[in-house]
Amino acid sequence: MTFELTVLGSSSALPTSTKFPAAQVLNAHERFFLIDCGEGTQIQLRKAKVKFGRMNHIFISHLHGDHVFGLFGLLSTLNLLGRKTTMHIFGHSDLKYIIAFYLEHFAPENSYEIEIHPVVKRQLQLIFENKAIEVFAFPLKHKVPTFGYLFREKKRLLNIKKEVIEKYNPSIKQIVEIKKGADLITEKDEIVSNKELTIVPPKPRSFAYCSDTMVYEKITSYIKGVDLLYHEATFLECDTKLAKSTSHSTTVQAATIAKKAGVKKLLIGHFSTRYNSYEEFLPESRKIFRHTEAAEDLSVYTI
Repeated sequence: MTFELTVLGSSSALPTSTKFPAAQVLNAHERFFLIDCGEGTQIQLRKAKVKFGRMNHIFISHLHGDHVFGLFGLLSTLNLLGRKTTMHIFGHSDLKYIIAFYLEHFAPENSYEIEIHPVVKRQLQLIFENKAIEVFAFPLKHKVPTFGYLFREKKRLLNIKKEVIEKYNPSIKQIVEIKKGADLITEKDEIVSNKELTIVPPKPRSFAYCSDTMVYEKITSYIKGVDLLYHEATFLECDTKLAKSTSHSTTVQAATIAKKAGVKKLLIGHFSTRYNSYEEFLPESRKIFRHTEAAEDLSVYTI
């Protein structure tokens, strides 16, 4: 089952000649979840060959332009393509005003419904789930209300061994029970233990998205042990004061959060355009947390 992240944009505030503003897409079992939508997102989606028809959910971290300026263009393109499926957008409640403005002035006859799901609570909360995945929102610490998102696979049922089906020919009801952990009672009243019948499925995978935020240790309990953490690292450690004044994080702060949360891998991004080179970002983070990667536009990270 596919579970991979594609970085569409890794710049903060401004697009550059090589980096787009914040946007990522998570492919979870061939369903695509867009996370933030900076300027040019739809261009990057096409380059990444994302199937628009399988993208029904957008998660916006906060209402700063570099995270939402791509929405109008993307929604307009979907309208021109004749989309019929509802688009679900999650984020701060003020999103409804932005979308209402778009619909009134640019798409009064929009071909599909846009449903806004306000994220309002200041604690970890389940905001979406289907058969395969759960999505949680949690608060970050920025100049405006900001949310991080945790994507987590649901625990799968046990897999029955093929030879078990051939040997015992269990009924559909028995198969369902075995998958849930039950033993098998044969026609001769023999008990076959579940361990002999099944194969343990892979451990559920997880991804957490944290942008934008100043260092905020409370989130370590929300993202504890995730397979991949994306955490903004807008500034180098030499600009710690600037990071604090703008409510952002440094390379070292992001790495420290990853270490304290016990995550398996850290992906840093949202790099400030004030730097002429980004070569120092990765070494600084790896001094604290060696399992760190620096986000590159259109790079794919398999979880």
